Amino acid sequence: MTIDPSAPPAQAPAKPPTALWKKVVPWAITVLCFAYLYTRIAGAAAEGQSVASYLAGVFASVSWTRWLALMLPYSLFYLFVDTLALWRVVNWFNARVAYRDLLPVRASTYIISLVNEQVGKGAMAYYLNKREGVPGWQLGSSMLFIMFCEFYYLLAWATIGIALLWSALPEGLEVFRAIPVVAGVAAAFFVAWILFFGSPRLSSGVRDRHIFHAFREGRAYQYGTIMLIRSPAIIAAAFVYGQVAGLFGVEVSFGEMLCYAPIAFFGTFVPGPFRPVAVSFWPTVFADQAGEMAAFGFVQHNSFVLFNAAIGLLFLRRANRELFEEEEAGSAATATAGD
Repeated sequence: MTIDPSAPPAQAPAKPPTALWKKVVPWAITVLCFAYLYTRIAGAAAEGQSVASYLAGVFASVSWTRWLALMLPYSLFYLFVDTLALWRVVNWFNARVAYRDLLPVRASTYIISLVNEQVGKGAMAYYLNKREGVPGWQLGSSMLFIMFCEFYYLLAWATIGIALLWSALPEGLEVFRAIPVVAGVAAAFFVAWILFFGSPRLSSGVRDRHIFHAFREGRAYQYGTIMLIRSPAIIAAAFVYGQVAGLFGVEVSFGEMLCYAPIAFFGTFVPGPFRPVAVSFWPTVFADQAGEMAAFGFVQHNSFVLFNAAIGLLFLRRANRELFEEEEAGSAATATAGD
């Protein structure tokens, strides 16, 4: 086949517009959650006190210097752990990449995660595709593997937390006793998942799809390794969030926070600005201190994302430089080969 060099390059098909419901649902969830929060806070405010003055009093009572001293190191620690999990998965299933090269890239994607955490993972896949030449679908499979492990590690630590809290579970929170049951069902599903993707004899249209590349290659110990790598982050979160709750005037033990924090983090997966589901979780659990915990949840979940984005800005120039240098090097090599 002869290619006419004067012919204009073929254009990629236009991306279909986002469905209206995908735009509306996150905002609808946010509105409902904040309406619920308002009723909770209004009920907790003293008679004759407005919601605004009640919340202003909560914020005024917090030692923000101590809060910063807790949150900044935690955000940095989370970046190191998060990058370590990413580095391990990428090196297993995609390409050999040094940890020091992935760190600034992962940090810079936190800026995009201000909008959506999963979009940030997609940006990471795009970067590594440009840098290493690995197919985008293969990197997307690795991101999906990490998300799968994230679900199980959060559920595992929520189960450990409820076990520590079992005999001292506050009245009205008996629903949390269902966590071990959920974990048991999830564990059975996990075993079936491993058997399905680990057996070549079970070749099928679903198993053989590109997006499941990492699951076909993965072994049980690799799932466990990623869960262990992520575990220091949730332990640190339970400690830091417990200390911060104290700054907001609510005493929460390490065992309690180890139970509640993973469940709240599940709420961050629900789309919507300001992490409304995760924020709404805290005043539901601590109904007697709804105002304090609503303020706590809003500050914690949103400031954590903002801190991560700020850290990403520090690494953004290096990440961009590496990406564009790779593209320029590739273009130069192509031009040289053509000459």
